[in-house]
This record gives sequence, structure tokens and C-alpha cells, in this order.
Amino acid sequence: MSDVMVAAWGLTKAFGDFKAVDNVSLQVSKGEIYGFLGSNGAGKSTTIRMLCGLLTPTAGRAEVAGFDVGKRPNEVKKRIGYMSQKFSLYLDLTVVENMRFFGGVYGLPGPRLKQRVAWGLEMSELAGQETKLARELSGGHRQRLALACALLHAPPVVFLDEPTGGVDPVARRAFWDLIYELAEEGRTVFVTTHFMDEAEHCHRIALMNFGKVVAEGTPAELKETLADLLHLEVVCTPAAAALEALTGSPFVRGLSIFGNSVHVSTPDRDGGEARIRETLEESGVRIERIGPILPSLEDVFLHVLGKEVD
Repeated sequence: MSDVMVAAWGLTKAFGDFKAVDNVSLQVSKGEIYGFLGSNGAGKSTTIRMLCGLLTPTAGRAEVAGFDVGKRPNEVKKRIGYMSQKFSLYLDLTVVENMRFFGGVYGLPGPRLKQRVAWGLEMSELAGQETKLARELSGGHRQRLALACALLHAPPVVFLDEPTGGVDPVARRAFWDLIYELAEEGRTVFVTTHFMDEAEHCHRIALMNFGKVVAEGTPAELKETLADLLHLEVVCTPAAAALEALTGSPFVRGLSIFGNSVHVSTPDRDGGEARIRETLEESGVRIERIGPILPSLEDVFLHVLGKEVD
């Protein structure tokens, strides 16, 4: 993965006094799955729209597939596929009508369009449902159809903006199988998500918060930043009370709630577990189990956000 397909230098987008994207720089290589991870409003979608040539940056510049986005946006658009947050389909058109429409927009000639529509039907598993209206499809199949439409012109770079929002876990897993296939074909996939488990499937991740990239690396590299801390899972009742009792404790560096358990990170490897147990018992929290765990990307994200606040 040596060829850089997406690059940005100091990319910034301001709306009045508000900076939606603040000085973002990055490089993404051919065949790489690059994830933008962050909460809603972190600036992920705005960054993608600038990289696609849909928004003009306030400052900075970007190149996609070797072309400057600001100077040659039309050349960029020929070489990218873009799937927006909401299904970018015409719901009153049939499956095949949607494909033919988008193929026409991309300028595919008749024979090539016919070939690519056949490919799209197979890839989206919609062969036999050509005349079905897009609005009649399940969320997972709409998602696949939208991806097929974005790939009809076989672009080398694909931008997917929270593509799995609103679909069930099985459809999400199947969609990520397609993303892997695209990367194996040598396509560069730039994907935004707020699902921590999805980010685990990316080759590299940028964590975004308030328009800034606050951390970047492979999932393993990001987790390694927490290697000096002891990470514990505390299964207890009520978990909300445990969260409240441990918030602000000097021996706690990370704290988050997961169902009926709380994840706690502490720099005190020797006495941290005993201090946590003592604090919770004094607060009336019933502890079922405390044990060490490996840190997750969510632990990393919350840790980074905590450092930003500090």
C-alpha cells in the first residue's frame, strides 16, 4: 500500500465562527481501508464532502487519485464513488432504473452500462428483483444497491459516509465483507462510522473530535497507547451508581459504562483494583465481578477525549 490515493494538508472548513473541520492532514494509500471514527458532529461528513469536491475548503488543500480537489474537481469526481449517509437512491425508481440512471450520470456507454448493471445486480444480490421499487427493498438491500450505483464506473477511490446506519447487525457484517473485497481489488476505501466495532475492521483509523484529528493509527497502535494502564471490567449493580462513584477519582484515567458493567482504566497496576472495589462498596454498589480486560477502541476514544478536555 505505497501509492497515496487520498491526501489532505491543513484541510479546514468554517461556517462563520464555527470550524466544522480544523486543520486536518492525512494520507491514505491504494488498497487501504481508512476509517474516520467519531461521534455525530465531529466533522467526519464535512471532511468527506471536501475530499469529494462537494464543499470548498476554507483553508488547506487535498488531492484524490492524483488530482487537486480544488483545481480539478471534475477529474476527481470521475475517479471516486460516493455513498452518502442517507441512501442516495430514487425510491420511486426500480432497482435497474436506479442503476441505469447512475450509470448514465457517470457517462457509461450502452454496452459498458449493460455489463456494469449486470455486475451490480450480482454484487448487490438483487438479480431477479430488477423491477422492484427501491423503496420496497429492505435496509440492507437498499444499502447494497446504493453501493452498486456508486461503483458502476469502477472508481479507484470509494467514500462511504456512515454507510451502515439504520441497518441490522447481519446486514452490517455483510456490507463489511463487501468493503474487504473492494480493498482486495486494490480500491481505496475511506469510510466514516461511529460504530467502534466497525472501526476494528479498518487498516488505519483517525479519531475525530470537534473537527480535529486527535489520534491516528492502526487499531493495534491506538490500543497500545493505553498499555501503561490497567484496564478492568466491573460487573455491578447499579452500573450508573458505580460510574458516578468513580467519576473524578484520582486513581481513574478512563471510565465508561457498558450495559451492566463499567470499564475502568487506572495507572495503579498494583493497588488499583482494591481501591476501585473499596470505593464502590462504600457507595453501596453491589459488585459481582472485577477482572482485567484488553482495552477496546471505545476505551481509547474515551481516553483521548478525556485528555482533550484536560
